[in-house]
Amino acid sequence: MVRTISVTGAVLLLQAVCSLSGESSALAGEKNFTLQQAVEFAQQNNGELKALREEKGIREAGKIKAGLYPNPVLDLDGTTGELSGSPSENLISVGISQEFLTMGKRGKRLAVADKEIESFDRQVDNSGRLLVEEVKTTFYDLLLAGKRVELAERSIALNNQLLEVTKQRLEAGDIPELEVNLARVEVARSEGKKVEAERGLYPAKARLLALTGLPPNEEARFIGSLEAKPLAKNLGELKSWALAKRPDIMGLEAEKAKGDAEIALAQAERIPNITAGFGYQRENTAIEVAGSDVKDRDNLIGLKLSIPIPLFDRNQAGIREAQARKGSAENRYAFARVTAEREVEAAFARLATAEKSLSIYTREIIPQLEENLKLVQEAYRLGEVGILTVIEEQKKFFEVNDGYLTALHDRQTALVKLETAVAIDLTGGAQ
Repeated sequence: MVRTISVTGAVLLLQAVCSLSGESSALAGEKNFTLQQAVEFAQQNNGELKALREEKGIREAGKIKAGLYPNPVLDLDGTTGELSGSPSENLISVGISQEFLTMGKRGKRLAVADKEIESFDRQVDNSGRLLVEEVKTTFYDLLLAGKRVELAERSIALNNQLLEVTKQRLEAGDIPELEVNLARVEVARSEGKKVEAERGLYPAKARLLALTGLPPNEEARFIGSLEAKPLAKNLGELKSWALAKRPDIMGLEAEKAKGDAEIALAQAERIPNITAGFGYQRENTAIEVAGSDVKDRDNLIGLKLSIPIPLFDRNQAGIREAQARKGSAENRYAFARVTAEREVEAAFARLATAEKSLSIYTREIIPQLEENLKLVQEAYRLGEVGILTVIEEQKKFFEVNDGYLTALHDRQTALVKLETAVAIDLTGGAQ
């Protein structure tokens, strides 16, 4: 019997150890992300951004191609009179030719390729800027959903407290049973609100996990706060930053410079390239003299120079195309600068409005709301007010706190919009 108990105890102990080790493994496998950590992880692991970075190799290959010299051409030629009745006559020639680029075309092509790579780099940076905006916005969406779940749980707790008070007063004979039923209904309603709040929690987390590029077999917990300090920046300074820092504007600036380089290359291509060659030729001939063949052998060395005459085609189409590209890039660059300033103005105004709305809650509404709820609850406990007054005050408490959470969320997302418009992390460094 003692042995059986000890074996059973050992089994239970082993199960407990396995359970604890499993829990510790699960906790160890779960990653905790702050907002900044989520942004950095997404910039390194987001699938779309990684694929876009890989495409840079296409531009780098274009630069390699632009820097290559033309390959030399080897010419081999041989003729024989064997099949035409002149077996003693034959000709063998060997030649090599090389095309030489004129007007510095190689350097100009490299300049175009460099600007192409620079423009693409800015496109990648701009995709990263937009990714940061989406990650931050989704992060705050997730925090808002979590806070709403917490608020729903507090509402459940308040309604359960009210239910206990009604039961106590019913036992004392102070209230009818209807008030207990009303309290039960409020508990059920608050539990339903919690379910609705949880419904918004999972899509936001799934979206954030997808944006960060976390593998499907890994779990993550996102930690942060909706609270933030007021922004102390003026509009003029933010506009200047946007025009200097935004990668989309910098990319269009590189496109303008690329247009200049393309025009220079197209103008250089008006002058054709020169092809020079060197050849050796050996010719065997036979002449019939007095009934016999007299053979002769000639060894010839030749030089060849080939220069196309730019009489009709002086690359007019290429020059016109390059000019059109440059004009398009200049117009898009000018439009992007104006658009960027308008986006900064709109985001700044949105942030100012969100901060005003939030200040109304923090200074005037939230401090008084908690006190009012406690006073009404105490008054009901003493029988000075009816249950409907308490229910109404708790509903108001829930609705106002939900509005406060929305105001916090709106303020943070407005700040994210402004950071995206300026291309600066206003709480740290450049995006």
